[in-house]
Amino acid sequence: MNVNDFDFTLPEELIAQTPLKERDASRLMVLDPEEDNIRHDSFQSILDYLDEGDCLVLNDTRVLPARLFGEKETGGQIEVLLLKQEDTDEWETLIKPAKRVKPGTILSFGEGKLKAECTDILEHGGRMLRFSYDGVFLEILEELGEMPLPPYIKEKLSDQERYQTVYAKQDGSAAAPTAGLHFTESLLQQAKEKGIQVTTITLHVGLGTFRPVSADNVEDHHMHEEFYQISEGTAMLLNETKAKGNKIVAVGTTSARTLETAAQNKEGFYKESGWTDIFIYPGYRFQGIDAMLTNFHLPKSTLVMLVSAMAGRQFLLSAYEEAIREKYRFFSFGDAMLIMKGSRHKWQQ
Repeated sequence: MNVNDFDFTLPEELIAQTPLKERDASRLMVLDPEEDNIRHDSFQSILDYLDEGDCLVLNDTRVLPARLFGEKETGGQIEVLLLKQEDTDEWETLIKPAKRVKPGTILSFGEGKLKAECTDILEHGGRMLRFSYDGVFLEILEELGEMPLPPYIKEKLSDQERYQTVYAKQDGSAAAPTAGLHFTESLLQQAKEKGIQVTTITLHVGLGTFRPVSADNVEDHHMHEEFYQISEGTAMLLNETKAKGNKIVAVGTTSARTLETAAQNKEGFYKESGWTDIFIYPGYRFQGIDAMLTNFHLPKSTLVMLVSAMAGRQFLLSAYEEAIREKYRFFSFGDAMLIMKGSRHKWQQ
């Protein structure tokens, strides 16, 4: 399977640069691959496609303000992006410009409030930094850091909380699980009142999410590792949902990857945590989820391959063509897509 099989032409003006004023005001495209049907709706109507007893699975990761601006102690401005915490104060990072940052180089941020020493140069060109500071690291990061918005977003975000879901709790992501950005506390409360179960898992999203597929053949691409965690309560609820014949609905590709990792070759879900590099593309057989809510993704990305695995590549690409004709908003701050099989209620009206 060639990477170019997942290519499409997207007009630049359809890349959403800012979030809508209201989180749930986005549009919703609903796909039923079994019937080859596409329906256009608003996100505020999403509960009409779910039944009592279905389970929404949210990723409660919280994005770190992981972009830091500082200087080398010997002079020269520097930009640091935190990627992955390896030890208490040791982080894998990307640095611009990186050429002159060698082991032993000292960096300073916030007039010395936070300092870092380069301890290693990594194969991909990143740097390991060991931070030193007085106080609580996350509090200092909140003060000095900026939100690491994806590279296709050029506008500055006026309210950094709009790149967090309303249910974000667990610090650790370099990017937001953007399918969840559409939910409001009110909408989640309405779901519970309807009898729809709402639960959370955690997957800390790495910037590898935006890494292009460099191999020509999809099968040759290797995914980055991301940390995930499923609680005992969530595992029990998921097993009960399956046993009753209801749908497990993954909110976002991150939730989908977590649940599929947990479901691999097992009878049911269990409390667990670890690292996943699962790569889902057409031909994959889903074992954990029955439906998925997602945004519209980049051409030739691992994310568009994942949603193609659920919807079917040709059907998914035809849906994207329709979304472009209908001027849907794409990517992180864009509109939403719900992929279901055998959708009911409004679908059949």
